[in-house]
Amino acid sequence: MFKAIKAGLAVVLLLAGEAWSAQYLIGFAQDTLGNDWRLAQVKAVERELSKHPNVRFIYTDGQGDTALQIKHIEDLVAQGIDLLITSPRDKLALSRVVQHVHEQGIPVVLLSRNVETTSYTTFVHIDDRQIAMAAAEYIARLLDGKGTVLILEGIPSASTAIQRTESFLEVMSNHSGIKLIRRVGNYLRSDAIVQMESLLATGQQIDAIYAHSDSMATGARMALKLHGIDPRHIPIVGIDYISEAQQAIREGEQLLSYTYPTGGEEGARAAVKILSGEVVPKEILLNSIPVTRENVETVEPIF
Repeated sequence: MFKAIKAGLAVVLLLAGEAWSAQYLIGFAQDTLGNDWRLAQVKAVERELSKHPNVRFIYTDGQGDTALQIKHIEDLVAQGIDLLITSPRDKLALSRVVQHVHEQGIPVVLLSRNVETTSYTTFVHIDDRQIAMAAAEYIARLLDGKGTVLILEGIPSASTAIQRTESFLEVMSNHSGIKLIRRVGNYLRSDAIVQMESLLATGQQIDAIYAHSDSMATGARMALKLHGIDPRHIPIVGIDYISEAQQAIREGEQLLSYTYPTGGEEGARAAVKILSGEVVPKEILLNSIPVTRENVETVEPIF
């Protein structure tokens, strides 16, 4: 069951098994619950931990505010958590608090995003650089090395967005005939719509779109349609492979999406192992699958 445990703080408490019988308290300081992928990540952790009646689970909503996420981590520690799970909004800004928590003897599980310090217990993630490089090569081949590519970037301070941009640019530096336009969409479809509409209003030609998330790819398609442009005429590549991406690929409105599991289940399992005294790897690397019309019916969306 769920119970609010602190006024003014978006915290939800899950009691697994008999009320207050838990031996361990796990807290998840999430960046935001306003993003469907981030919400799915929390729910995945919640589902997995619900299998363990000796675990209580609480989580917070940072509302996309780095300072608030830091405060939530401090609050969770004050509440006596036995293990911290977090997905840092800002890899640099959250390094100090993550290190401080870990140095207090509290295990730290990082999900999908990293920090600058190595003072944490395990990092569950996917190789963002590999995805970005593959996406760049794919788009460069499609355009035969010539054209204008729009990059819809995620949160600039997040490790995922940094790597998805840096590695994409690295590959594209070998294709002098391709012009790149960069816009920040913060992983949100609403922000992607605004950025796309702003560009389209100027008459800017866009030959392909590389979106750091399928939510932003969805926003880009919506903006194209509002301007009377058929998304099937512009190659769109996204990351995550959510249900909307699956449907768009079926309809030819998106050419490719790279699966990006939330890592919630794996992170929760690692947390339970850690609290049980088991040693887990410093890094847990998950697989990503490229999805096109050729395999869209055989690969399940992450949500």
